[in-house]
Amino acid sequence: MEITSGEAVRSPVSDEANRPQDESNNAGQGLLERAFARENLKRAWKRVKANKGAAGVDGLDIEQTAEHLLSQWAAIREQLLSGVYRPSPVRRVVIPKPDGGQRELGIPTVTDRLIQQALLQVLQPLLDPTFSEHSYGFRPGRCAQDAVLAAQRNVSSGRKVVVDVDLEKFFDRVDHDILMGRLRKRIADRAVIRLIRAYLDAGTLINGVVEKSRCGAPQGGPLAPATIEQTLG
Repeated sequence: MEITSGEAVRSPVSDEANRPQDESNNAGQGLLERAFARENLKRAWKRVKANKGAAGVDGLDIEQTAEHLLSQWAAIREQLLSGVYRPSPVRRVVIPKPDGGQRELGIPTVTDRLIQQALLQVLQPLLDPTFSEHSYGFRPGRCAQDAVLAAQRNVSSGRKVVVDVDLEKFFDRVDHDILMGRLRKRIADRAVIRLIRAYLDAGTLINGVVEKSRCGAPQGGPLAPATIEQTLG
């Protein structure tokens, strides 16, 4: 969601449109260690638990996952840090839309939601400052109501034209290679890049069969919308 004119800039923030395409965000190494540090994980688990949500393909809900991780997290963390962790495929859920269409969600396991949330908490401070000041979608401290207020200020300033643009099935058509190429310009940690690519490649479980996809990113986990919006926006 983006309002591109008429809004007073609250602080000097770099705009995606003015950012050189070959400029890298020197985030350095060690992001995975930061993501899976104890305090960051505690924050991530609190958010995942508050969001509730259904079980993924492993059938484990929040409480069952908590029990599972008591004995398994050390091994999972080691797999993550060594680069051999493989996310589970997401579980497809189809939700009817008000206009009669359908919206497909991909529900990760609770364990993968925890990992994604932990990653998001260290990536968002790096990605968010590079995005447009006039963008409101999937950004911390911003919401649709803020976009409406910005639009109202535009109207009050005398502007009379509103352009409404909707990229149909945007998340279903995201090119993985383009996304990862853009992300590499902002994140220097190859281990993080590798893990995010593993999530894109995890596939969807449909009728007992895992379907792989070369494009698109499932909506249903905490990482995909925010990372894609702030990287491709």
